[in-house]
Amino acid sequence: MSARRPVIAFAMTDSVRERVFPEALMREYEAVADVAGSLTEFDSAQARAILADVEVLVTGWGAPRLDAALLDAAPRLEAVLHAAGTVKPHLSPEVLERGVRVSSAAAANAVPVAEYAVAMIVLAGKRVLPIARRYSGLQDDFDVEASFPGMGNYGQRIGIVGASKIGRIVIDMLGSYAFEVVVHDPYLTDAEAAELGVTAVALDELLRTSDVVSVHAPSLPSTQNLIDARGIGLMPTGTTLVNTARGEIIDQDALTRRVVAGELFAILDVTVPWILEADHPLYTSENALLTPHIAGSLGAELRRLSAAMLDELRRIVRGELLAHEIEPDLLAITA
Repeated sequence: MSARRPVIAFAMTDSVRERVFPEALMREYEAVADVAGSLTEFDSAQARAILADVEVLVTGWGAPRLDAALLDAAPRLEAVLHAAGTVKPHLSPEVLERGVRVSSAAAANAVPVAEYAVAMIVLAGKRVLPIARRYSGLQDDFDVEASFPGMGNYGQRIGIVGASKIGRIVIDMLGSYAFEVVVHDPYLTDAEAAELGVTAVALDELLRTSDVVSVHAPSLPSTQNLIDARGIGLMPTGTTLVNTARGEIIDQDALTRRVVAGELFAILDVTVPWILEADHPLYTSENALLTPHIAGSLGAELRRLSAAMLDELRRIVRGELLAHEIEPDLLAITA
């Protein structure tokens, strides 16, 4: 595509489009492309009329499935720009196989997740959350160091499970602290680990020796129950597990037993099921903090997603390579 105004359309739910694409950013899209319309489905006659001319499709959460039928309805389609994290639930392999370029805002969405994880790692080291709960209940002074021996962040070992986009940002941010960082990722070479300034270790060693374990692996068949009951059992008393990835990556029942027993701490932004039953013991345990999947882009952070895909659109207009193009060979092992 040469430096000209491509025809684009947006495909996502109306509520997502309103949240992710505020009016000011929509004007910037309109400055570089002809906007044919917004779609919530691809099957109606009106949708098919729009798709017939579309060269770039900007998608987001709630987008209809991108498959062979879409490609048949959109013969001029050259690129899909996904203004969200993973595009896998929306993307059929035929789209990439037919040469349509696909870019995702996963890297942009990774930033707030990493920020959240690092904040929780630091809070975990200072034992802020259980101390705050204890203080709220006592409403009086108490011997913090006696109650939480070993608290503090200096020289602590942080174990990162998964050198994903998010994991790598976390590693970079942790460089500002006096931490020792180790990583487990079967696809990470020793040379790559050295470039990141970390040490690659086996998962068992990471679990046995880390003060805080932060999970950043993708949810794949191979990572289901990656940290199983045996792995949970390897973690020393006082270890904190932070999970901002997916609940199914860890054995939640085994973790719950050790947390409720006062042996481990857990900071969980994701669980299985997505919302735990009302009487689940993790809600009330002093050693646990649950949040309802808030680590990812929300509120003001959503603008980063639309801005990232606007940058990709400008690259298309200029005839440049996409900065965040999805490689077909890596799709199976990414989140």
